[in-house]
Amino acid sequence: MSLALDLFSIAAISAGVFFFLAGTVGLLRFPDALSRLHALTKADNLGLGLIVLGLLPRAESLLAALMLVAIWALVQLAGATAAQLIGRAVRRKGPAI
Repeated sequence: MSLALDLFSIAAISAGVFFFLAGTVGLLRFPDALSRLHALTKADNLGLGLIVLGLLPRAESLLAALMLVAIWALVQLAGATAAQLIGRAVRRKGPAI
């Protein structure tokens, strides 16, 4: 059972790292601020979710697992709020040339 959990953790964390890297590539390559913001927030949210999912079987206790999920939820909330504020600011200012 430990080998299966190890493989699951490695696969989930590797997929999470891949999505973090894909978000970074989107941040660097997309032409305008809104598409960059979209690529970064979507990829980072999924990447962090996969990393937390990969770390959950490794949690020492139920409290540690709940803390991981709580951190993930708080990052989701903070990321959505920050993206909304940045998107509004970009829309009000207009496209930067």
